[in-house]
Amino acid sequence: MTQALRKLVTFDEFVVKYRDNSGKRYELHDGVVIEMSQPTGEHEEVIGFLAVNISIEIGRLKLPYFIPKTALVKPLESESAYSPDVLVLNRPNLVNEPLWKKDSTVSLAKSIPLVIEVVSSNWRDDYLTKVAAYETVGIPEYWIVDYAALGGRRFIGNPKQPTISVYSLLDGEYQIDQFRGSERIISPTLRELNLTVEQIFQAGDVQI
Repeated sequence: MTQALRKLVTFDEFVVKYRDNSGKRYELHDGVVIEMSQPTGEHEEVIGFLAVNISIEIGRLKLPYFIPKTALVKPLESESAYSPDVLVLNRPNLVNEPLWKKDSTVSLAKSIPLVIEVVSSNWRDDYLTKVAAYETVGIPEYWIVDYAALGGRRFIGNPKQPTISVYSLLDGEYQIDQFRGSERIISPTLRELNLTVEQIFQAGDVQI
């Protein structure tokens, strides 16, 4: 479970007080500091698998992208800051990011071709809060990787089953494609990426 620390803070206060704090991980949701729970081993294996394979594809295609170790996504005009599980950044546009050099924080859609969240107990944040926030920023592509089928039935079906939801921006709104089992992920950003749902979920020893 995530634990909300209910005193409202600004983004500047958040960065000073909660960034790199005793190894704990925090996000800022509309001025509310959220302490993120310690992830499971399976959760980390899925993240690691995705980061490695996406980095390999970025290198193979010679794209000007990279995956930072820690960085924040801050929607403009909002006292929020999110720490995605996998964040792909467009290096040439970082010169236009006012918060990048000091706080490793990005706010512009052109800097963020792809964001991935791997679902844990705070699944509502991924399916509700962050979908709205990333759509508002204009991030072209957002994956929700629900390897343990934790999300609500309205998001992943009934009966619930492990699902990868790919949100693609079209005319300012997200369109959703969902993938399961042996299906190959179709990524608008990495069109030649050759990964199936099974391969990703097996990184965490998930039976599907």
